[in-house]
Amino acid sequence: MTSGPQPNDTPIPPTVEEIRAARRNRRSRGARNGLVIAMNFLFTIALFLALCAGALLWWGKGEFDGQGPLAAEATYLVPKGGGLDGIASGLERAGIISSATIFEYGVRLEGAGGKLKAGEYAFAPGASMRDVMETLRDGNAILHAVTVPEGWTVTQIFARLAAEEALAGDLPPMVPEGTLLPETYRFTRGQSRAEIVQQMSAAQAKLVKELWSDRASNLPISDIGQFVTLASIVEKETGIAAERPHVASVFINRLRKNMRLQSDPTIIYGIWGGAGKPLNEPIRQSHIQGETPYNTYVIRGLPPGPIANPGRAALEAVAHPLDTDDLYFVADGTGGHAFASTLDQHNANVRRYRAIERQTANDQNATGTGVRAIAP
Repeated sequence: MTSGPQPNDTPIPPTVEEIRAARRNRRSRGARNGLVIAMNFLFTIALFLALCAGALLWWGKGEFDGQGPLAAEATYLVPKGGGLDGIASGLERAGIISSATIFEYGVRLEGAGGKLKAGEYAFAPGASMRDVMETLRDGNAILHAVTVPEGWTVTQIFARLAAEEALAGDLPPMVPEGTLLPETYRFTRGQSRAEIVQQMSAAQAKLVKELWSDRASNLPISDIGQFVTLASIVEKETGIAAERPHVASVFINRLRKNMRLQSDPTIIYGIWGGAGKPLNEPIRQSHIQGETPYNTYVIRGLPPGPIANPGRAALEAVAHPLDTDDLYFVADGTGGHAFASTLDQHNANVRRYRAIERQTANDQNATGTGVRAIAP
């Protein structure tokens, strides 16, 4: 039996329209899936927040770099130990910055959070928060100065430091005479008085050690204490720098001959100490004969310690005195001194000085500028 044609078992491929319809159905089912919906929502929120953060950051940077609120130059004191939040709040209260929060975040983003330095600072009108940050970070503080003249005593130096309003804190206990270096010291407002004293002491110790180690080899001085003591006497005897090596040579020569130094400033220190002689109090014969440990008209050799704080020039003069035979000096009437190697020469110099004194007194009386005693 012959069979007819058989039906084809091969599947008929879908049409293009059928494929498209199937894809639409799959997408529709995926869109309705809850996880996909949640992910889409979160992505949208994250994108929104990122855009907001970017906008906020852009705005904050503009505020940080933009012109500040100051209309005129102002100063501000950043205290020691103040944290960034305290500094930011203080600057905002002072009207130097417009926002403590923006300043704090800006400083942290710049990596300067722990680098702001204490001190007193000046800010120009319109200074930006970045300007303020850089000023504090670089430590460009206002510097004050206190000057200590050569030959001042510790008592006088402490009185000056106590009166300096830009310094803070109490003075330390009184330090030994001769241990502070007369100099001009610069400091920032709020620095402690104790720190300045420590700085003076360290500077004097370093200088004295340096000059003592470089001294002439034949000095009749046994230790560094005597070195400073003699320099303090030289300091008080003359204010003329060029004369100090000559004055030092006189005292060195006297020490070699075991002669009394006979220095008036040692009389004064022995009686009145670091406070100094009252202005209207003359040196009397009783003072010259007064037996104090410092009176070199009575004792031989050097007193037990310095009578003032010598400066570099006086210390250098003692370390390297002029080479002379002089044993005497007296004021010459012009602000300097006349030197002599013999007593006869010295007495002649004294007579000349007395004559100048008398002539000066006569001139002052003639012009009405002299000081006259008023009888009771």
